[in-house]
Amino acid sequence: MITRFIALLFLLPSLAAAQTSDLRLPISLDADSTNYDGNSSMLVFKGLRLSQGSIGIQADEGRATKLDFADSVWRFAGNVVIDVDNGHIECASADLQFSDHKLMFATIHGEPATFEMHRPGSDDVTRGQAERLEYDLTNRIIEFSGNAKFSESGNQIASSFIAYNIAQQRINAESSGEGGDKVKITFTPQESTADETPDTEVDNP
Repeated sequence: MITRFIALLFLLPSLAAAQTSDLRLPISLDADSTNYDGNSSMLVFKGLRLSQGSIGIQADEGRATKLDFADSVWRFAGNVVIDVDNGHIECASADLQFSDHKLMFATIHGEPATFEMHRPGSDDVTRGQAERLEYDLTNRIIEFSGNAKFSESGNQIASSFIAYNIAQQRINAESSGEGGDKVKITFTPQESTADETPDTEVDNP
């Protein structure tokens, strides 16, 4: 099976400092209603809103086995919105893993789930979407799988799998190597002068 691999560099802002400090802040939770489901041993929250610094999460429903953020997985469903500094995610459902009172990992599902990031001081918006997103907040890596698309400044990548490393400002795209599946890249020419260097670097090992 042949796997096609393309690595692209985008000039995107690093969220390291802001996000690291946010993960040390207290967690605030409020809901429209709360009850305990004895059959599943679950706490059920309706109209749940959760925040930690600039990190904000809201959903129609949230479930957890206990009211604890030391080591737990919370399940959100229905109109889920996740905000992390300049990043914004909308999805149908998400499993959020907390450890030591910090949000560490998010597994996100949608048809599709969408991601946006606004570059400070610019009108440019980076957008991504896929059926599944896996967001490692500690290492600042988002993986998109299932009809994944990623775009910025009119340029777009479409593939079965795309990984975006926020800290290194790097995107890796891979095809499944099955049938006609390919990594598809669309470039939109931008006005530039002869002295300008391209914003995007392509590696094709």
